[in-house]
Amino acid sequence: MKNRVYGRIGFILLLTIIVGGCTLLVGRHLDQEYGPPSPENRLTDTPGATTIDYRQDVQPLLESRCIVCHGCYDAPCQLDLSAHEGIERGANKDLVYNAGRLLAAEPTRLFVDAHSPAEWRKKQFYPVLNERVQTKEANLKGGLMAKMLQLKRQHPLPTISPLPPSFDFGIERAQYCPTLEEFDEFAKTQPLWGMPYGLPNLSDREYHTLKTWLEEGARYEARPPLEAGVLANMTKWETFLNGETPKEQLMSRYLYEHLFLAHLHFEESPGLFFRLVRSGTPPGQAITLIATRRPYDDPNVDRIYYRLEPVQTTILAKTHMPYLLNAQRMARYRALFLDPSYEVPTLPSYDAEASANPFETFAFLPPQSRYRFLLDEAEFTLMNFIKGPVCRGQVALNVINEHFWVVFGNPDSPALGQKAKFLEKEQRNLRMPSEQQSNATALKNWLEYSRLETQYLAGKIEYLRQQLSSPEDISLDLVWDGDGWNENAALTVFRHEDNATVVKGFVGDEPKTLVLLDYPLLERIHYLLVAGYDIYGNIGHQLNSRLYMDFLRMEGELDFLILLPERTRVETWTDWYRDTSSEIEEFAKVYHERINRQSGIPYRTARHKSELIGMLRERLAPILGRSYAIEQIGNSHVRRELERLSRIQGMPISWLPQNAILSISGSDHQVVTLIHNNGLSNVSHLFFEQERRRPEEDTLTVVEGFLGAYPNALYHVEESQLEDFVGAVESLNSEEEYQTLVSRFGVRRTDPGFWKHSDALQIVYHKKAPIEAGLFDYNRLENR
Repeated sequence: MKNRVYGRIGFILLLTIIVGGCTLLVGRHLDQEYGPPSPENRLTDTPGATTIDYRQDVQPLLESRCIVCHGCYDAPCQLDLSAHEGIERGANKDLVYNAGRLLAAEPTRLFVDAHSPAEWRKKQFYPVLNERVQTKEANLKGGLMAKMLQLKRQHPLPTISPLPPSFDFGIERAQYCPTLEEFDEFAKTQPLWGMPYGLPNLSDREYHTLKTWLEEGARYEARPPLEAGVLANMTKWETFLNGETPKEQLMSRYLYEHLFLAHLHFEESPGLFFRLVRSGTPPGQAITLIATRRPYDDPNVDRIYYRLEPVQTTILAKTHMPYLLNAQRMARYRALFLDPSYEVPTLPSYDAEASANPFETFAFLPPQSRYRFLLDEAEFTLMNFIKGPVCRGQVALNVINEHFWVVFGNPDSPALGQKAKFLEKEQRNLRMPSEQQSNATALKNWLEYSRLETQYLAGKIEYLRQQLSSPEDISLDLVWDGDGWNENAALTVFRHEDNATVVKGFVGDEPKTLVLLDYPLLERIHYLLVAGYDIYGNIGHQLNSRLYMDFLRMEGELDFLILLPERTRVETWTDWYRDTSSEIEEFAKVYHERINRQSGIPYRTARHKSELIGMLRERLAPILGRSYAIEQIGNSHVRRELERLSRIQGMPISWLPQNAILSISGSDHQVVTLIHNNGLSNVSHLFFEQERRRPEEDTLTVVEGFLGAYPNALYHVEESQLEDFVGAVESLNSEEEYQTLVSRFGVRRTDPGFWKHSDALQIVYHKKAPIEAGLFDYNRLENR
């Protein structure tokens, strides 16, 4: 037995030596033929005149065929093609999303953590472009990107559907990231894995364009200079954000820590976006970027300047968070933070623990102003969590329900407005795990923050008891009505298993759960999962963040339940948390028993939650938009069939993907999104979600237009086929039946017409929402 084991080990060692030797030989051969690689070669050598224009010919092609998978943090092999600088940076074998790392990793953010190919090589990024002598022959033979495209050309995608199991499209799939020296071995073992991976080949014209561009040295033109009007707007805002008084500087720090992920834009220059950065140099000088893991980390400079920097990457739907800057916005900031009478005697430090607690850092800013700032663009506030780096993967997302509505505490209500004295008293109990930075201990720290949350809730209960002294105090007035005009007062969140979406309004049918967020909840969500979250952090940091979010979700749910009759609260909570621990059930019971206040809202039926939702709809009617409602579709036949589709529930829906885009051709072309909401007994556990699945409770939300950044499936039907499509969904009872449906109505990843259909969808999306639209991500496309 031992001899057999030793024999296997010896064989593996021998194979490793052989592969390593072959890799070394390939590298030496290339060195002998084209010289040693160096990023400097691409700067000094030129292969001659170019015939391909990067901006006009190449960038649109990369966007429609490559960046739909290779963009942002979750780009395979960290090959981010959303900017030419990302192509020059190259690839890396390390995973950015690694929930099991014991120690925090060094950040590798494009445009932040290194600024030249030479710097990226020191961070173990290897080139995908030729960095040897710059000749046309060398650029093809010595460039990994060219070889990957050529491999697909030599070995096209199989025509069978679905593709065989050798194609792994799972979000946690093992990544194969060959270097140039390893490519020949990769091509032998995985000949079908050329680029685009698992999708149809490029057309002859497209391939020729990219091949010629690579052959000619993959050159690109500098970005055009900004127009005078844009520069004037930038100057105006940079002047405003870099005031000299402590009051102005504290306001600017607060704004930056909430807007650092935003894509800022001006009304006069649609399509041009900026990000707010910290710089060591003042306006008028070149930006010297202050690169820290978190927006509140110590900058290690005497004076911070807040600067506007153009977004240099392609706009992706999964990370795009537009935020308008105009004269009204500046006036609003003045009214919230500069006009009120208060003093800022000293500016807060950048101490790690203090900076992670916004209730301490910004104690001098009026809480009412801070809350109003978050409410003004509440969709954007939550979108930072939904589209920020934290929100990727099932473990990260199973902290929220599949479909829920969000309302907010009335900032003018003494009970939920959270007055300054109460926040000052509870300041230490509002500390969060992010203060432990990126290398944190999991269980020990979580127990500490569990204790702090318990203490905070005790203080909050006492505060609510004082404010809600009679039934009349618990009324619909506790819910912010958007001041009669702001559509951010009502939001809907959809979770699509391993990603999520937030939109304005009450979208879909009545959800299982709702949350009511007050200022401390909204602020803590931001500092826990946005400002304080580090995707390069260790397992303790990631786990503590997820577990603490459990507290915040439950607190928001409990606050909503206060609006129900006292006898109904725990009963509703028990339904929301079926099959969970007795501690979770007791948590709600104790919370409401200690508040011990009856609701003053008059109820006339036994279905209290549904009745409350009806009253909320009526209260919020002036601000509830209908932009996603299928009822607004003009074609009565299409509308009727889609309404029928949206009523299907239970097992047939369980066979559908989480998010699908349905195109309907006919007299009036229509695009809708189908959102599969999984039935779950509860979301109180970190793992084993399949054990909590209740497929008989699955529902389908059908919305007009596009909703979500990661479509799992694309369908296309003629209007005359729509009734058949709905009937096929109604009768789904097996995987085989679903595959039959896709064979008839689907545009699979193997479909020869896939790219044409994809291009048409993107055109419609950008036409429908020119400011909000971005490229879809196809990493989640199903293979069924």
